[in-house]
Amino acid sequence: MIAAVFSNVHVVASNAPSVIRYAMTEPGDIAIVAIVFGTVGSIAFPIVRAWARRLEGRSAAAPPLAGIEERLERIERGVEAMSIEVERISEGQRFVTKLLAERAPMQLPPQNP
Repeated sequence: MIAAVFSNVHVVASNAPSVIRYAMTEPGDIAIVAIVFGTVGSIAFPIVRAWARRLEGRSAAAPPLAGIEERLERIERGVEAMSIEVERISEGQRFVTKLLAERAPMQLPPQNP
């Protein structure tokens, strides 16, 4: 009879049909395996993910910067034009407020009993 032991599985080879017997595992063994695989997985997963993103990033072409710079210049000019207009509006509002404040107070008409 030839016996081979693989981890928790014992295979017994003989003239009779194969018999596979599983060794009894204790709850502590399962917890240790879960802790080990959980720790290795939580460390290995981010590393593999970063590596895959790095490989994926190599194949992507850089966006054309000339078009982006041109758009940013147009946006910048638009913002400057709007800021000038807002300043003109606020100056007009200050002028109107000053005129209203300097105006003589209105006289109320006399009341008739």
